[in-house]
Amino acid sequence: MNREIPYKIYLEENEMPRQWYNVRADMKNKPAPILNPATLKPITVEELSPIFCTELAKQELDETTPYFDIPQEILDFYRMYRPAPLVRAYCLEKKLGTPAHIYYKFEGNNTSGSHKLNSAIAQAYYAKQQGLKGVTTETGAGQWGTALSMACSYFDLDCQVYMVKVSYEQKPFRREVMRTYGANVTPSPSMNTNIGRKINAEFPGTTGSLGCAISEAVEAATTQEGYRYVLGSVLSQVLVHQTVIGLETKTALDKYGIKADTIIGCAGGGSNLGGLISPFAGEMLRGEANYDIIAVEPASCPSLTRGRYAYDFCDTGKICPLAKMYTLGSGFIPSANHAGGLRYHGMSSIVSQLYDDGIISARSVEQTEVFKAAQYFARVEGILPAPESSHAIKVAIDEALKCKETGEAKNIVFGLTGTGYFDMYAYQKYNDGEMSDYIPTDAEIEKSLANLPRI
Repeated sequence: MNREIPYKIYLEENEMPRQWYNVRADMKNKPAPILNPATLKPITVEELSPIFCTELAKQELDETTPYFDIPQEILDFYRMYRPAPLVRAYCLEKKLGTPAHIYYKFEGNNTSGSHKLNSAIAQAYYAKQQGLKGVTTETGAGQWGTALSMACSYFDLDCQVYMVKVSYEQKPFRREVMRTYGANVTPSPSMNTNIGRKINAEFPGTTGSLGCAISEAVEAATTQEGYRYVLGSVLSQVLVHQTVIGLETKTALDKYGIKADTIIGCAGGGSNLGGLISPFAGEMLRGEANYDIIAVEPASCPSLTRGRYAYDFCDTGKICPLAKMYTLGSGFIPSANHAGGLRYHGMSSIVSQLYDDGIISARSVEQTEVFKAAQYFARVEGILPAPESSHAIKVAIDEALKCKETGEAKNIVFGLTGTGYFDMYAYQKYNDGEMSDYIPTDAEIEKSLANLPRI
């Protein structure tokens, strides 16, 4: 066992990033502009400001500034749990019998249990700086809602969370963490908003989707004075905040002279993936290095691997701006049997453009295989991973086994986005043999895509 590289590569506090990186500044092909749904013209900061905090609206539309300074108050908060460790998975390597070196960036070392806190504290900070009363949001599996409730508590902001109904019912303990931090949590679609009532009427008994919850949260924000909407993934501003993950990962690798060959991240809306890969993708875009970057998504919600690259509404209620992205259609509702997050019908416009340009590749994996990998990882490495993270674990193991066949000693890096201790309902289903795989048919996807806006 190579002892020159420790099990955990820790950075010093002064090595923590003091700026967020904006990969769009290095992209020759910029993501297509976000469109105002009323005019179908590129949206402006002024038009976004009634929905988002003004500073966040500026970050959302900025394609030229390569770095944004991280405000000191956010840095002070980050120091409670950052820098996060980069772990060498020696035990997993040995168990697999692979010559590959496997590393994972562990983002579960905070009470919210995931990477989501990196952007939640930033968005809460800007809301507080603007003098707002509170914020509204949606959450799927609950990591984002948990993180935002913590951040709002820190800044004494009201926090209203619309939680996808199936997750609200399956993950009660994550819901209770949100309430412990003072958030008001509502299952979505609800009867509290106009769009919620409309969705319930159109889809009786629906278990909900992120698209539904986004619509409700936006309506709640725009109908209450002193509130703005915040989002935990998909948006470019969120990917910018999450680049602390990739910047720390690269610094840790460089510290020991390690060159990553393969970089793997789970992909739902794209925040974790984009945050992890942005510094590496930037090197590729500048012609400085080359990497094999793999986005891993669930087979039950395969926006990259089976979606269409087109303009679509970011929400089911069709009240949000339109983004050009890989999408399954804003009306697509994933099967309720899917146990993890990663349920969004589309993909970040940044990630979509990088994928379309061939900078990254994508794979979809089935749920039972994901949990098989999660259980294997837990037994070998001692961490119970989140179902979302386990999509990346599955492909990391696949890549390591390929190295076993070829004898290549590749350096494989993946993002362990969080822990799975609030996901025990799903683990129980898997352990009891009651978990199933659902893959939407071509006909189901085509039916949803038929309703794409004609732009």
